[in-house]
Amino acid sequence: MSKPPWRRAFDTVERGVGRPLEHIVQTGVFADTLSTTVNIQGQLRREVERSVLRTRNGLKYMAGIGRPELGTTPKSTVWSSGKAELWHYLSDGVTYGTPIVIVPSLISRSYIVDLLPKSSFVGALLRAGFDVYMVDWGVADAADANNTLETYIDDLLPEAIEATIAKSRAEGVTVLGYCMGGALALLLTAGHPELPIRNVVSLATPADYTKMGVLGRLVAEGGIDPDAVIDKTGNVPPEVLARAFKLLRPTETVVNYVNLLDNIWNDEFVESYQAMGHWVNDHVPFPGAAFRQAIQVARENALLRGQVTLGGREVRLGDIRVPYLNVMGANDHIVPPDAASPLTDLVGGEAEELRAPGGHVGCVVGRSAMRNTIPAIVDWAAARSERS
Repeated sequence: MSKPPWRRAFDTVERGVGRPLEHIVQTGVFADTLSTTVNIQGQLRREVERSVLRTRNGLKYMAGIGRPELGTTPKSTVWSSGKAELWHYLSDGVTYGTPIVIVPSLISRSYIVDLLPKSSFVGALLRAGFDVYMVDWGVADAADANNTLETYIDDLLPEAIEATIAKSRAEGVTVLGYCMGGALALLLTAGHPELPIRNVVSLATPADYTKMGVLGRLVAEGGIDPDAVIDKTGNVPPEVLARAFKLLRPTETVVNYVNLLDNIWNDEFVESYQAMGHWVNDHVPFPGAAFRQAIQVARENALLRGQVTLGGREVRLGDIRVPYLNVMGANDHIVPPDAASPLTDLVGGEAEELRAPGGHVGCVVGRSAMRNTIPAIVDWAAARSERS
């Protein structure tokens, strides 16, 4: 005859403890034993639930379905020139009269700063009360192959700043650049003192290319021939750029997959993984003329020297007299702190440095950025912005 359920439960307790039930009761450890059994049952239940989620999320991931929408913060286009556009993010809660204009890199998609609603740099700035604009460069093709650094620094960005002022009716703006966009923002501020730039911020922006690992040294030492990687459109194909960044951490793809397998039961983790993975592989062509100049700037380590030749003139970072914040990721393997930190001492005005937790992307996206980097940037910019 089979045992009743209550007896089987007690048998389970006895086996787990290794002592008879009578001893358990007599010694007064029954409550602790029962609690342990309940905890074990809870762990088993959670593991079963996670197994179901692993199967569901794994099938969805392999099928490529359920991918999150990226860059969904409502916005409107308020200016355009060629493929470049200026986006204005919509908000009814603007409390600061100094708009923030975000300048992205020329080689990656701008939506990194508006990846997902829970980890959107743009969203955090809006919630803090800022009026936020962003320049988007579009996708370069043969028509853009002759775009030089001057095209962006002397032509497009000044027009975008003027459009921001016209739209916002502000007296000045804060310019915030990410990665190469930080260099564009600094050179814009240094080369155009007539523009109403009130503050400038760079995030994960290199100055010393000799401190940027294998790839940086390869560029700085002349190991890359620009014409060897420029295709028939006159631009550097995005896959070339993607492969170059993967050279910096060749095992990162494997590590990321292991982390995905460990956390594939977690819907939020999978969503973030898919979003980040999409952006990492979503490079855009680098206009050939600007690429040749960028390589030359790196070879000369011109930013570290504090001056870059643009349009036949010397643009000096020491001419920057507005407040400057230099933000870098403490664990950035693309632009290590030693490569970014020199910028702090190169500008001519008030300058501060923020070493944020995380890597090249983690300093602007993710939980750590939302808890640490972004609040620090918000506080810095708020203290130097007019109230509306």
